[in-house]
Order: sequence, then structure tokens, then C-alpha cells
Amino acid sequence: MLETKDLKIALVHDFLVEFGGAERVLKALAEMFPEAPIYTMLAEKANFPAWLENRKIETSFLQKWPKFLRRRKKWLLPLLPVAPETFNLREYDLVISSSGAWSKGIVTRLDTIHISYLHSPMRFVWDMNGEYLEEQRKGRALNFFMRLILNYIRVWDFAAADRPEYLVANSYYTKDRIKKYYNREANVIYPPASKPIRNYLPTGRQAKQDTNLRKTQDTGYFLVVSRLSAYKNINVIIEAFNKLELPLVIVGKGEQEKYLRSIAGKNIKFLGFQPDEELAEIYAGARCFIFANVDDFGIAPVEAMNFGVPVLGIRKGGMKEIIIEGKTGEFFDCATPEVIADGVRRLRENEHSYDKEVIKAQAREFSEERFKKEFLAFIEDKIV
Repeated sequence: MLETKDLKIALVHDFLVEFGGAERVLKALAEMFPEAPIYTMLAEKANFPAWLENRKIETSFLQKWPKFLRRRKKWLLPLLPVAPETFNLREYDLVISSSGAWSKGIVTRLDTIHISYLHSPMRFVWDMNGEYLEEQRKGRALNFFMRLILNYIRVWDFAAADRPEYLVANSYYTKDRIKKYYNREANVIYPPASKPIRNYLPTGRQAKQDTNLRKTQDTGYFLVVSRLSAYKNINVIIEAFNKLELPLVIVGKGEQEKYLRSIAGKNIKFLGFQPDEELAEIYAGARCFIFANVDDFGIAPVEAMNFGVPVLGIRKGGMKEIIIEGKTGEFFDCATPEVIADGVRRLRENEHSYDKEVIKAQAREFSEERFKKEFLAFIEDKIV
């Protein structure tokens, strides 16, 4: 019988520019297959974490474009479907794509097996198409042109989703969306969300940050760890905490950072990007984690739970598979400042009843060990 070590394997990932939850999945896959090269459409090597520094990275033709264009992927939108199709993957027996949008569209030879781990069907051409157009609107002519581009990408995306031999979803919510938009079945393997952060915090070490953060820790701070993008609804959380006047710490970077800083009160601290070593301490010192957008899973909330931190999350999407109401956190039903503020009130009232060990046990359901074991078993079942 063949073993995975007998297979020539390649990994494919959309972009290696920013590093969030999807990249934690890629990291786990890279550890499982240390000899596999990683193909990506764009890479920003100055931002690489240590685990990528000695990996073989292959980029698309977009990498040769000027940096000011590479940093504005929206300008490259008509070319993005083409980029993954140009990768030369003919020599590989197995290709595993980690796809939030584009990587599932690679073209492989007939006898190559392609397994695509889908973080989400492409939101901005399916269920968030209207919101995306509203955000980008700059005039009737441009809006009409954008509709044509999005229609082209939607057609491409449907065809691209049919190319992998097997689809793996990161949650049952994602599985349902894959069925709705692509009319395909997918297996569910939850992403790794515990080990990568937990292991960075030494036993007995107290959280320590700059003076401003220590001040928030004295009373216990609420925490957001996220890309600072419009769809993440960070602005709504800020509006809620401006009214509550409770300490809020925000970790992350993104195109909305300047705007979000401009609307934040003095009780809100921005820490920008933080490496895992620092992020572990920030999680450990938090009173509660806040998550306000409808996501297919949500790795950051699970990372917080791994430290016994309860989560206040929206009762939609993958959050319903993570939070146990009243035991590991609380829900709110829509992302408005008033509703989030009410959720904070209920969480504070219930705070005494949370058991940190119960919260940690729930986080272990989404461990890196479990992900690797289930993904390898899936490969062996389908291929080896």
C-alpha cells in the first residue's frame, strides 16, 4: 500500500501577505508535509513568520508587478482567477489547496489528486455581493463595470469549485454554504485553533504589556483579535464600548485601522499586529473575547477559549458550533451597538458561573492534533 511519504505533494494557498486563521491551517499542513513546496499568488516575505522562512515558496506572475499594485488586490481583481491556473503542478501526485477564494481553481493533470480545504465559498460574489458593491460604489458607470466583473468571477468560482476531487469544509456552516453555492458535498474537519498559541505561554508567567495595557488589565479588559476589515464589524464593537466605557483591547491590522482609531474612545487600545509570543499573554489576560461578524468558523475565539476566556459572539455562522451558551460564553443576535452592549451586560452577570476548565476543554475539541489526525486519515481513506 502507498504511504503519504511515497507521494509527491504540493500545498497551495491564496496569499502569504497577512497572517490570520487561514494561515494557521496552512502552518499545520506545512508541518504535516515538510518537504512540500507552497504555491501562492502573492507573498510578502518581509511579513513571513519563522515557520515560512526556509520553505520553498512559488509565486504567480502577479509577484512581478509593482508593489503598489500588489498591495491593492482589488485593482487586480480581473486577473486573480487567472493566477492560480498558471501554476505548474504537473509533477505532483497530491495537491492540497487551502482556499479562501482562489486556490481551489488550480489546474492539475488527470491523475493528480486535488483536495481543497475550503475556509469559505467566495463571500463577495455570493452571499455578500450586495454589501461589496455598496462598499465599492463610486458612480453608476463604475458600479456597472464592477457588476460585470463580479458576474465573471461568480461563473469562474462555480466552475473552479468543481475541479478538486475532494472538498473539505472548516465547519458544518461552511459545508451547507458549499452545497448551496457549488452543489457539492464536503467533509468537515475543524481547523487547528489551540496548540499554536497555547504553547507560547510559559507556566506561571504573568501577562505583561506596555503601561497602557497594564492599566486595562487592572480592571480586566475585553478583547478583539481580527483583521481590521469592514466585514468584521469592529466599528460596531467600538461604538458599543464607547457607550459602555469599559476597557477594550484590539489586536490586528487592516485597511480600516485609521478609521477605527478615529472613532475609538480613550478606553480602547489598539496594539496592531502581535507575534504569537505576545498574543498568548494578551489572550491570557483578557476578561472576555468579542466576535461580531458572521464567519464560517472563527479561529481567534477558540484561541481565547484555550486560556479559559469566555466568548461573546454573534448567534450565526460557525460561532454556533463553538460557543456553549452559559458555559463557554454568550450570544447576541445581531451586530448593533445596543445588542452587543446588552450581550456584555449578560456576560458580566453570568461571569461568576464560567468554569475556565470547561472553556479550555471545549477549545481542545478544535485542537491542532485533532486536525492533523483527521486530515491524514481523510487522505489515507481517499487516496493511499
